Amino acid sequence: MKGQPFGKRLGFALHGLRLAVARERSLRTHLLAATALLAVLLATRPAPLWWVLLALAVGLVLVAELFNSALETLLDHLHPGQHPEIGTAKDIAAGAVLVACAVAVLAGAAFLLYGLA
Repeated sequence: MKGQPFGKRLGFALHGLRLAVARERSLRTHLLAATALLAVLLATRPAPLWWVLLALAVGLVLVAELFNSALETLLDHLHPGQHPEIGTAKDIAAGAVLVACAVAVLAGAAFLLYGLA
């Protein structure tokens, strides 16, 4: 698949995003939270630095969730049965999503404490 034109690669990426949104409830939940955050930012109109900081935090969560979903999909396909190491890999990927969410919550708390002051 190397050497594909940009338009074709973009199509693959957009298809992947559509699949992830359709299949992954957690991703839809994160997108809903991102939409709520956007509404708060539009209503409060904070300094541009807060927009960037919170956009990066949201992006970190979404990227972590997408990687987690991709890994889980691949592992389930390669080894559909129960296996301790497969479970470990999935748990570690879920932990990455949890860390990303914690960072986003901390960024949100900082915004509430200092960005609205």
